[in-house]
Amino acid sequence: MNIRINLDIEMAKNKMPLKELSHRVGISMTNLSLLKTGKVKAIRFTTLAAICKELNCQPGDILEYVADSQT
Repeated sequence: MNIRINLDIEMAKNKMPLKELSHRVGISMTNLSLLKTGKVKAIRFTTLAAICKELNCQPGDILEYVADSQT
């Protein structure tokens, strides 16, 4: 997949543990962990907006497009 998820970076910047973000956003720690590790295929805009609100960031801070390497 060409989308890199930088949720762990934004969480570290805000010194927010997974458990606290999970509680604030209202999604399970399991789902948040799967998102953090990039093991999801989609994210709802409402979830993304809630995460951005709690981490005081923009969606582009969390999601990044990475082009395929040309070999």
